[in-house]
Order: sequence, then C-alpha cells, then structure tokens
Amino acid sequence: QVQLVESGGGLVQAGGSLRLSCAASGIIFSISTMGWYRQAPGKQRELVAGISGGGNTNYANSVKGRFTISRVNAKKTVYLQMNSLKPEDTAVYYCHAENVRNYWGQGTQVTVSS
Repeated sequence: QVQLVESGGGLVQAGGSLRLSCAASGIIFSISTMGWYRQAPGKQRELVAGISGGGNTNYANSVKGRFTISRVNAKKTVYLQMNSLKPEDTAVYYCHAENVRNYWGQGTQVTVSS
C-alpha cells in the first residue's frame, strides 16, 4: 500500500520560510518522479515543483527563485523549501508520486499572512 505523508505546513508571515516534507512508503522511491502541487480555495490544483528520479527539477514560474525541491532517496523523502513566501502562496500543498500510477498525499495547509 502506497502512502505519502506530508508535514511542515503552517502559518507564516509574508517574507518568511517553511519547509515541507513528504515521506513515502510502499513504492520504489528512487525511480519515482515526485512533485508538489497546491490548491487554493476556488482554484484548480497546480504543479508547484517536480523532481525526477535522476534529480532533474522543474518549477512553476510563480515560485522560481523562491522554492527549492529536493529528495533524499535513502530516506524516501522529498522536500520543498519555500522562501520569501507571499500571501498568494496560501494553499493546501499535496505531495505527488508517479511510478506507473499516480499517488497523492493527504495535503498540508500553508497560510501566508500579509
């Protein structure tokens, strides 16, 4: 059974930082493409950042230069370091894994106050 468990969300002031973590189990993590998505109220879920098994990364234009995705295969964990947070970054952030099938975490709330 595949499980993705996110942690690290919370309330932060604009300009602050948070680091999200996603611990995976039940999948061959090292060859899985991992990603972070977010969904704000009334909006569609969107890709924030992705990282391939080989470490290639991609980012949404809105977070380039502020967010960094990374992974530690030995820990089966993917991270999202979020700096210079803005109120428009407020959303539920979801961890995603792709390995033949798609898997989602339960989400963690990030709230950025102005």
